[in-house]
Amino acid sequence: MKEKIICSTCGTYYPADEVPGLCVICSDERQYIPETGQSWTTPKDLHRKHSIKLNKLHERLYEIEINPIFAIGQRALLVLSEGGNVLWDCIPLLDELTVQFIKSKGGLKAIAFSHPHYYSNMNEWAEVFDCPVYIHDNDAAHIVEKGPQIHLWQGDELALWEGIKILLIGGHFEGSSILHVPFLSKEGTILCGDTLFLSPSKKHFSVLRSYPNRIPLAQPEMRKVKQRFDSIPFDSFYGYIKTQNLHENVKQVFAESMKKYFS
Repeated sequence: MKEKIICSTCGTYYPADEVPGLCVICSDERQYIPETGQSWTTPKDLHRKHSIKLNKLHERLYEIEINPIFAIGQRALLVLSEGGNVLWDCIPLLDELTVQFIKSKGGLKAIAFSHPHYYSNMNEWAEVFDCPVYIHDNDAAHIVEKGPQIHLWQGDELALWEGIKILLIGGHFEGSSILHVPFLSKEGTILCGDTLFLSPSKKHFSVLRSYPNRIPLAQPEMRKVKQRFDSIPFDSFYGYIKTQNLHENVKQVFAESMKKYFS
């Protein structure tokens, strides 16, 4: 694999001979360049300073985190399925212990993404596990390195297996998506990235164009997001970090949240 350079702010990997002056992901209005300026790191330094932590959330669901937190600090979620395991979103680190753990659970049949902020080192993960990466075509322009395993999908949903589906939501990014897993809860579970953001009180969901920059979403797009979620059955929610879990009154919290946007 070619030598890589990593954006320290968002964790996106670039080929070492194609590094821009500023990270193109962070230059977008939905992310940011720190006041201290653009900084970069390397996979070697990342492995030296950080490790991976795995936590069991459910008999068929694990979270995978970088410890201590690096860049955005998102987690990846590993869904175990008899038809093949799915990695939802990605973290910008992969080590041998994690590889062996996932292989002991049956490997990966697919990697799927909520949006471009979490692409990180997706090509490395896909190469190690020899599996496709599913990204919505609406976000194709944000892929900084188009690896051979990347598959762009179109339309409102992509059915995988055992009822698992990737669903286009929009909002935060034009291709923002969720993973719907029917067998993790009675009504179905959504793995969300930050297509929705759950408040610390766990009583409100936000939908923004940019979360760090607090840029609101245009109301017509907000209405589309609401209508899309209204059509999806779910009673359990996992967001981009461990505090973004909700398993009680999820639909009610969502409905009450949306009233605040349209009152």
